[in-house]
Amino acid sequence: MAEELSIEQEKLIDKLNLFKIKGKDKRGRKILRIIGKYFPARSLSVDLLNKYLEKKVFPRLEERPFAMVYIHTEVRKSDNFPGISILRSVYDSIPINVKRNLEAVYFVHPDLQSRLFLATFGRFIFTGGLYGKLKYVSRLDYLWDQIRRNAIEIPEFVRDHDEDLEYRPMMDYGLESDHPRVYGAPAVDSPVAMYSMRCIS
Repeated sequence: MAEELSIEQEKLIDKLNLFKIKGKDKRGRKILRIIGKYFPARSLSVDLLNKYLEKKVFPRLEERPFAMVYIHTEVRKSDNFPGISILRSVYDSIPINVKRNLEAVYFVHPDLQSRLFLATFGRFIFTGGLYGKLKYVSRLDYLWDQIRRNAIEIPEFVRDHDEDLEYRPMMDYGLESDHPRVYGAPAVDSPVAMYSMRCIS
């Protein structure tokens, strides 16, 4: 039996600030911002999540094209990653007109595992052309090419991580841990560490 979304649960999800529709990109499209770190994977069921989206998010995206900014910074499988089956369930629950209006997905700070997973399974899980709308954004500077800086709110921990990536570019490729440590020396014993290895695909 499907769970019902209570007023208290709705307020709790609102408070998490997981989903936010605000601002427009440089093409005039609404922006749906999703912060992966805020997802309570251990305490929020897929039924409640879908009911929340149906009530609070999808109705605001039915009329016009929009873009999604998904921020993957500090997402951990054990804490805030919902799992593949939940992602597929949520995607399947999106109304067809909302799917049609979604024109771009900006995946901010993808790690190596997420890139490999989506490259392998993305086309099978996300049908209807969504995979083709996916754009990896390894630095916030590249996001500003598409969205004005003041159009969406970026949490401080995301900005801090972006600075870490500039200073330690090997983190982009899984060649260096993001575990906190002393920032006194290059990330690797190579001239490559002196330069930003920026990329967007």
